[in-house]
Amino acid sequence: MSSLVFPMPANEILADRLVRLLGVERGKLEARQFPDTETYLRFADEPRGRDVILICTLDRPDTKIMPLLFAAEAARDLGARRVGLVTPYLSYMRQDKRFRPGEAVTSHSFANLISRAFDWLVTVDPHLHRNRSLAEIYSIPTRSLHAGPAIANWIRQNVVKPYLIGPDAESRQWVEGVAVACGAPWTVAQKTRLGDTNVHEQLLAASIPQNATPVLLDDIVSSGATLMEAVRVLKDTNGQSPIAIAIHGLCNASTEAALKRAGAGLVTTNSVPNPTAQIDIVPVIAKGLAEFMTLSA
Repeated sequence: MSSLVFPMPANEILADRLVRLLGVERGKLEARQFPDTETYLRFADEPRGRDVILICTLDRPDTKIMPLLFAAEAARDLGARRVGLVTPYLSYMRQDKRFRPGEAVTSHSFANLISRAFDWLVTVDPHLHRNRSLAEIYSIPTRSLHAGPAIANWIRQNVVKPYLIGPDAESRQWVEGVAVACGAPWTVAQKTRLGDTNVHEQLLAASIPQNATPVLLDDIVSSGATLMEAVRVLKDTNGQSPIAIAIHGLCNASTEAALKRAGAGLVTTNSVPNPTAQIDIVPVIAKGLAEFMTLSA
């Protein structure tokens, strides 16, 4: 029997588009909270004997993870053949080592939770630091898809003479690939983190051509501190206002407004629903998911 796709709350639009692109069936999952905020779930469509795919992007994960784990367990208990997770944004990748005595290594703890609940995982551009791949911390098959081609296509269509800039060394893995796909020059700045929302940026390039459009590219925008500092340095050094692009937009309206006041427009993908999501990566997810499901069948 074919796969059955169930969106977790607030993931219905993404699920509907994936269903259309993949040609699979969408199931209905009833979800609500009791007055004391405990979760109620009910599968309105029968999972028995089917491959169940749960759709849930995991921004602000602490309110989402319990319903998601309950849904995975219920699907298995109701006879699902396999239970997979599609999460365009995968959370808890930041704390991947014990920096100070006594700290929880939450990326490993979260990976253990997901690996016990699901048979496989598909995500987009996870924020890898010291781990080279998800396979180092997840014990289930995983597939990491890339938003780079969709971002490069958006830049080609919307930016005149782009000059791509990564705000730190970690961003090089995204910036270089997108720049090559755009046929654009690129560089990476040097970042010194002074705190959760306090950073110092130093551009490595001596200057950016005055006729170029600076494009800051990072995988995540949350507080916006890194991008705002990069915007400040660009304006002080070159007098240019950049476009800021992030794969995963975790920021709120105040962050977007602060970037706008600093002189930068913000564009993100729709891995996390938000007003800045102009770059569509659903076709990337659909194609990668179809290939992954074929290989893992």
